[in-house]
Amino acid sequence: MRVFLLLSLFLFGLMPRSLGREVIPFNAGWAFKKGPFTDDAMQFGAVFQGKWQAVQVPHTWNANDMQLKDIKVGSLAVNERFYTGDAYYRKSFSVPASWKGKRVFIRFEGVNTNTEVYLGTKAPAVKQEKEVVNYTEQTPTNNYQFVGRHRGGYSAFVFELTQMISYGQENELLVKVNNEASPDVIPVNHTLFPMYGGIYRPVELIVTDAVSIATSDFASSGVYITQKNVSKKNADIGFKVKIENKTGKIQEIEVGTTIYERDGKVKASYKQPYSLLPQGRQEVKYEINVKSPHLWQGLDDPYLYKVVTQIKKDNQVVDEIVEPLGIRKFELIASKGFFLNDIKYPLYGVCRHQDRLGKGSALSNADHDEDLAIIQEMGATSIRLAHYQQSEYFYAKCDSIGLIVWAEIPFVNRVTTHEENNALQQMKELIRQNFNHPSIYIWGLHNEVYSPNTYTVELTTKLHDLAKSEDPDRYTVQVSGYNVVNHAVNNNADVQGINHYFGWYNGELENQSDKSDDVETWAKRISEEFRDYKLIFSEYGAEAIIEDQAEVTGNFGNQFSRPDFFPEDFATRFHEINWGVIAKTPTLLGSYLWNTFEFATPITGLNINPRNYKGIVTFDRKVKKDAFYWYKANWSKTPVVYITQRRVINRGNEITLITVYSNQGAPVLKVNGKEVKSYKMGTTEVHYIFENVKLELGENTVVAEVNDVANGTVTRDEIKWNYDPKYKRAVGEPSVTKDEHVGL
Repeated sequence: MRVFLLLSLFLFGLMPRSLGREVIPFNAGWAFKKGPFTDDAMQFGAVFQGKWQAVQVPHTWNANDMQLKDIKVGSLAVNERFYTGDAYYRKSFSVPASWKGKRVFIRFEGVNTNTEVYLGTKAPAVKQEKEVVNYTEQTPTNNYQFVGRHRGGYSAFVFELTQMISYGQENELLVKVNNEASPDVIPVNHTLFPMYGGIYRPVELIVTDAVSIATSDFASSGVYITQKNVSKKNADIGFKVKIENKTGKIQEIEVGTTIYERDGKVKASYKQPYSLLPQGRQEVKYEINVKSPHLWQGLDDPYLYKVVTQIKKDNQVVDEIVEPLGIRKFELIASKGFFLNDIKYPLYGVCRHQDRLGKGSALSNADHDEDLAIIQEMGATSIRLAHYQQSEYFYAKCDSIGLIVWAEIPFVNRVTTHEENNALQQMKELIRQNFNHPSIYIWGLHNEVYSPNTYTVELTTKLHDLAKSEDPDRYTVQVSGYNVVNHAVNNNADVQGINHYFGWYNGELENQSDKSDDVETWAKRISEEFRDYKLIFSEYGAEAIIEDQAEVTGNFGNQFSRPDFFPEDFATRFHEINWGVIAKTPTLLGSYLWNTFEFATPITGLNINPRNYKGIVTFDRKVKKDAFYWYKANWSKTPVVYITQRRVINRGNEITLITVYSNQGAPVLKVNGKEVKSYKMGTTEVHYIFENVKLELGENTVVAEVNDVANGTVTRDEIKWNYDPKYKRAVGEPSVTKDEHVGL
């Protein structure tokens, strides 16, 4: 409750806001038209005629077609490839006379993937019905002026409109969007996760004075905050403020920053006069020493100061930017762990893809809030935001909640040798736009990119050098999909991440012989050979479809009776075994399970919906799988008693084992009212396994509970199973299922 109260009090201060400038939401009243369009230049004007769909931003045209195997057309279901290609958005707006002498910018937080922006005067239009706008003909080449181009689907970008806008008449913005794969724009491989086309994040107009903090510095706030010598006694907070002067004359200004406590009291401040030249972008640098700072201590105490940076001219505020300040120090120490303000702090990590069923990536703040609430419930302390820059709102919420963030660019899984410039651009955008978020501790350079090795090593090194030049105080990380730490392209960043799925893609789930390649054998080996390396287990997971259930599963998850059968039980055991090893391996400084939520994978050869089912929560966020409660029991402080295999209702084995997760101590297990006395411990201290439990023919009631007499509380779970020999199946064969009984 305290965290959410803090968030409600300070949310206004998390995103840049200001005096002296106007920030105007620009999300309503768009018209949209999707291709394909003709390549005939003589017919190009037809694009702008006829019916356009009325939409509101955030918007994507792929909300359904990238997520479903079958697309319904009327009463029929047909197989249809998702649409990639050109689409257009247009929106009209008027410009008040009060903007004369001001500067006008448009800022897009995210458009997927490649964008061209034009500005002209309003086209004649007649609104015919609620969701359709009909336009009369106009020639775009005569009416629109080119504003700018941006390549990349996840970072924000800003264009200035000042010299192009028309006063006294309606202006019209035209945005061309294309979401096709390109060899020179990362990600070059669109098979792993969807590139949902559209203006899928918010848009705003920004109006500033002719003297202002830079708006178009890679769409950053223009204010960069650094931290040095952080302790409970002192902290040196550095500021770099980028300022522009378009008046044509030297301007005498005052630049200053005030740091406010949560209750509004001034903690520290600084101001200085400055002669601002009329040419170029100027940088003003200064430092504020904060005495006895209240440190930002992750989930335990995510304390945020509010930092207000102002430009004054003639004692009047002409511009202001507000940013969060969480004063903290990060440190990764090889073979020891992650330290926050010199206190060892666990990186209980999850990965997060942003898309949702029926929405794609066009999400609301409420969608982000729900994801964060689920992640908090399971007890995670850190999030890897994979594999791309995510919503500004999401980063800001992580600041307030206290979640530690790994942020990365979408340089993932394939190399074309043409992507270097765009990868460097997106790295710079990621860092500058998110520089002041205290939650971010590391910048991700790439994920599973290899051949040609020489090119990949060179580009990774350039990305590392760029990141350290832009932000020397945070770590960099690269990620390998091989379980070999010293792979040819590895170790060109501060930290090496390893993705591996023992028992899924290769290797074994459990060691069946002395020569087996499983996660425990691997962890022991790297702990001996690479104890001086900073290593993170950056991905591990297994597919699990909640409709797919098997009473008993084997040692390798991708070899079931059919290729599209992904039983939940195997994924549950996968996480039990993997986390059990991770928890006792200090060489792994942190870990990130793959994935919190199921997500779409639009190009798949499986006869199921195009989806990655490794999420421990379903795509619609409605069902938390058994593995979710495994981590909740291990990580969270919330009382948990949970019985697994609750969806394997119909059971064919009279003698079975029952697994219970309990972070409240040993549970009392009763089957049909009879207590089962003996148990063995599993891979962690919350893992209780009751073996050789006998079921009765027909319905069986299974209850696990812990009675905390001292506190007067009972933590309890109950499920029902139906035993009949006719349901007996071979190992890995599908069970006969029906709707689950919801216990916890």
